[in-house]
Amino acid sequence: MMLGTVAKPGSTLTLDQYAKVKAQAEELEGVFLNTLTKEMFSSIKTDASVMGGGFGEETWRSMQSEQMGATMAQNGGLGIAEQLLPDLLAMQEAANNQNKLPGAQQ
Repeated sequence: MMLGTVAKPGSTLTLDQYAKVKAQAEELEGVFLNTLTKEMFSSIKTDASVMGGGFGEETWRSMQSEQMGATMAQNGGLGIAEQLLPDLLAMQEAANNQNKLPGAQQ
């Protein structure tokens, strides 16, 4: 990947900018999926299980749901990142174009 090249013809975004926006969309989907998995785990009654529940298990479940959400998002998730990406890219393009106007602060 060459720095400074554009993401697609007619775009003002560099490949780095495109990659950052895509990563942000995936991260947002990961947060959403994390919330869903936390809710799923909260409904599991573990007090009577072999693990015994408690603070340690609550902490572990929290970390597990966070990692599951991030992994699911990186591997396609529910498609939320794909749906958000065009709008996020358009907003980044608009910001780039705004900075190119005469008199714009850089």
